[in-house]
Amino acid sequence: MSNTANQEVKKGADIGGMFKDTAILLVITLVAGLLLGLVYQVTKEPIAVQKERKKQEACKEVFADAASFAEIEFVQPDAQEWAAAGFAQETIDEVMEAKDASGAVLGYVITVTTKEGYGGDIRFTIGIAKNGTVNGIAILEIAETAGLGMRAEEVLAPQFAGKNVEKFEYSKSGATADYQVDAISGATITTNAVTNGVNAGLYYFQTNLPADGPGK
Repeated sequence: MSNTANQEVKKGADIGGMFKDTAILLVITLVAGLLLGLVYQVTKEPIAVQKERKKQEACKEVFADAASFAEIEFVQPDAQEWAAAGFAQETIDEVMEAKDASGAVLGYVITVTTKEGYGGDIRFTIGIAKNGTVNGIAILEIAETAGLGMRAEEVLAPQFAGKNVEKFEYSKSGATADYQVDAISGATITTNAVTNGVNAGLYYFQTNLPADGPGK
């Protein structure tokens, strides 16, 4: 057989092998896609249930007096007003009504994300009674430095509970008034981020939600 003929045979074999490999890859891809779809369908509902359970637990943590919580439609803050108030790095993600056993609204649970964290976004819930009292905050997502900013739940969160103030500020030398919180030693950026996030939630409550406080 001539060299030309050998080359033609080899070329044909190479093309045939290429088609075979492509077909195998296609079958593997289709099977993998079907399996992933099946896994998604099986796990979708349990994941949703788990997510809702965690949400309810977070709400209960910041509003222990409430018997139930219901998500409500809310108006996003006006971008210019929001930025002018100093909250360009904060977003309101969700608002839930906190209700007593009779269905009366006791206040709100507001989910806030601040982008000012040292290690990235910090997301938390803040419970605010209708008279403006902060019941507490519960951190949902945080990725700050271990032993420093990660102490936010331990050091910062308890300091906001039970306070009824227009806004908070942090102090490096020790809080001396209700509107002040002690900064985490060595984690000023985290302290600032959480404080600004709480203030964003308070500001949204004061300007967008029905309240029973002074002047309302």
